[in-house]
Amino acid sequence: MKFKITTLIVFSLLIASCKGKKSVEKEEISTSSFNNKGHELVYNMVQKVGNYKALRNKKDVVYTYIYQTPDGKTDISTEKYLFNGELSSGKYSQHERTLSNLEGTIEQGYDGQEFWLKHNDLLVNDSIDLKKVAFNRPTNFYWFTMFQKLLDKGVFYEYIGEETIDSQAYDIVKVSFNFNDAKPTDIYQLYINKTTLLVDQFLFTVADYGSFDTPNLMRVEYEEVDGILLPTKRKYKKSTWDAKVSDKLWVKVNWKDISFNNGLDKNDFKSRDKF
Repeated sequence: MKFKITTLIVFSLLIASCKGKKSVEKEEISTSSFNNKGHELVYNMVQKVGNYKALRNKKDVVYTYIYQTPDGKTDISTEKYLFNGELSSGKYSQHERTLSNLEGTIEQGYDGQEFWLKHNDLLVNDSIDLKKVAFNRPTNFYWFTMFQKLLDKGVFYEYIGEETIDSQAYDIVKVSFNFNDAKPTDIYQLYINKTTLLVDQFLFTVADYGSFDTPNLMRVEYEEVDGILLPTKRKYKKSTWDAKVSDKLWVKVNWKDISFNNGLDKNDFKSRDKF
């Protein structure tokens, strides 16, 4: 049997929990309805990169995902997402850190109801491996849509102040979440470039691993694809809440060959086979 979403929802990001952040229907926000300055800054940033409505109008996306840890272990997958319903799949040509116990090509997906995994074109029913799929699928989708999702219901904003880093002035906004869940949620601290209105870097915690004292710092570079600004070059490592990074090497993540509106539909995300 395939892995039922109702039996396991591990919506942790690779480095930050996704639980509770599954997309809700987006609301149009008028300029008079901002909760505070932090909310307004985040709203303006999202309009600059492209809001969720603009993203949904693209229907779907296909891209190459490359993730490399400091020890050189690398994942390379072809990611496919359908924005309506947040369906996703990833076909890994290289997976030295994700399900490295399986040799050969792996493919994993979420069809709107179930998570599934294939190894060399055969369905896998191992509960431990499927838990990892339930982590990877919403994680990768969330990273791609993170900025747009910062306008979801249940998101709170606190304006921290201004800071100049390497001669560039930033507005700093703390973002937290309340999804009526007893579990702790992530905290983000966004550094919004006062010139470009974009997030150049942000601090984040990993709620599921209790890392509230030691955040990570993510730095990003953007690429415009079909009118959407995407943070296609990303790197992160441990930091302090003052954005002072450790002397460790960076984890690097790149998105390449991004293509929107590929004509995908729900059938493209089904496992197609049954046990």
